[in-house]
Amino acid sequence: MSLPVSNLVEWGVNMGHGHSHGDPSEIGEKRLWWAVGANILLTVAQVIGGIISGSLSLIADALHNFSDAASLLIALVAIRIGRKPPDQFKTFGYKRAETIAALINLTTLIIIGLYLCYEAIMRFITPEPIAGWTIVIVAGIALVVDIFTALLTYSQSKNSMNIRAAFLHNLTDALASVGVIIAGTLILLYGWIWTDAAMTLLIAGYVLYHGIVEIPKVIHLLMEGTPEGINLKDVVQSMENIDGVNNVHHVHIWQIDENRNALEAHVVLSEVDRMESVKAAVKSHLHDEYHIGHSTLEFEDEKCENAH
Repeated sequence: MSLPVSNLVEWGVNMGHGHSHGDPSEIGEKRLWWAVGANILLTVAQVIGGIISGSLSLIADALHNFSDAASLLIALVAIRIGRKPPDQFKTFGYKRAETIAALINLTTLIIIGLYLCYEAIMRFITPEPIAGWTIVIVAGIALVVDIFTALLTYSQSKNSMNIRAAFLHNLTDALASVGVIIAGTLILLYGWIWTDAAMTLLIAGYVLYHGIVEIPKVIHLLMEGTPEGINLKDVVQSMENIDGVNNVHHVHIWQIDENRNALEAHVVLSEVDRMESVKAAVKSHLHDEYHIGHSTLEFEDEKCENAH
């Protein structure tokens, strides 16, 4: 049977969405197709390696890698959906489809981490021999593929939850490949079977750490939380400092998607006849200072407020 860390070697990349002067979705989609092709080629190589070595575990791992290709296809579907313009059913558009895909990927990442912990503990209790050098060689091939697919997503991973989830999957796959090579070599040369489970625990810890750190950000966006780096009280105070604004209340700030912030608020005016100029000033301020491109403002007369 193969090393337990090899169970992760074939869990591939997932998401695609870039940011540049071109259409980011189209750029991300092209890279994802390359990643899909690489994962399918790796699956074929593992099946061949499993047949040659007689290792059923390698063939099983090939099926895992095939599931990675399937997850990439899900990502591609999310990109296609996200590209759709707003309509009567989704008036803000469909870009959050990619955020949902990122949530699926990160959830899968955490499940993989927990599964690896289980595998490592079981392997400490009942050590099992590996199939031989064939698995180490296939892990080397997998490492090359994982590095290739990680490079496809690295440059865009800093600006997209979608791509970041994909990159983390690739990074953990690459680490798993390294783990298989190192642990397999030590076991074959020195008989240190314990390195198999130890390496698995290290990789599992890395996987869980990144999954647990990233998933709250995705959930926060889906829960329409205040965008990171924006303080609600500061926004209200800065709006109230604008000439003509007496009071601001009933304020809601959220993210439509990763790149678009939105706000709605009630603005009490000291002079209602200045509404248009004040509205222009408030919207400009929100856009320039807080990158809030979509703002819905309801204006109220200070005299009516005092009357109540």
